[in-house]
Amino acid sequence: MPDILAVPAGYGLNRHGEIDSTNEEAKRLAASGMSGPIWIVADTQTAGRGRRGRAWTSPVGNLMCTLLLRPECGPAEAGELSFVAGLALHDAASFLLPDEVAAKVSLKWPNDLLIDGKKASGILLESESAGGSDVSWLAIGIGLNLVHFPETTPYPATSLQAESGIACSVESALTTLAAAFDRWYTTWQQPGGFNAIREAWLKRARGVGQEITVRLSDETLVGTFEDLSEDGALQLRLPSGVVQQIAAGDVFFGGSGADR
Repeated sequence: MPDILAVPAGYGLNRHGEIDSTNEEAKRLAASGMSGPIWIVADTQTAGRGRRGRAWTSPVGNLMCTLLLRPECGPAEAGELSFVAGLALHDAASFLLPDEVAAKVSLKWPNDLLIDGKKASGILLESESAGGSDVSWLAIGIGLNLVHFPETTPYPATSLQAESGIACSVESALTTLAAAFDRWYTTWQQPGGFNAIREAWLKRARGVGQEITVRLSDETLVGTFEDLSEDGALQLRLPSGVVQQIAAGDVFFGGSGADR
């Protein structure tokens, strides 16, 4: 019997065989007046993408999904939901993997899931404002490598199956992910909720207290990953002792600029 795909009460579900991009579908649904929250999932994408417009490979067997929300908050607060999604991915992967492999799951700032130091997932947030202070809608795109993974990437990559030898279905993965997201989203919605999210994320993060390299658009910095700021920015202590806050960048572990 095939696995059943289910999402928590109050969430919709929109499933496709082939689509250009689940994030693009979220935009279309938002433009049509869909209020959400609704999960959009596809068996394959023809135009999947990651951060900074990078192509995201979308073979059948991997999880490709987007959650459309209307969170009633400003852009800065909406950005915090990247950490909510990261925690949900960590919970889902840890649940789906055997214990000995789950122990190797970690998070990489700003929005990657790692297994034994190799990238297994990515998150892409997109939103739109309608002239007010709040975002009109937020699309949280998530790609999780269940079976396949790219071999020519800036970071070492992997999949749940490659690490565990166990095949996980899209249905099981999304059902687990959606439930985990709902739990952390409920935490985030409480007064001071992002502080709890931030602390939970740091406990699962790789590289805290260690030397990392951060590639920015115009420079590369090496320093110690000291903390996250109250709004989720990476706090990097430079060799000079100055702590620089970084809102966006690519993190590599160690000082060489390449993941190990």
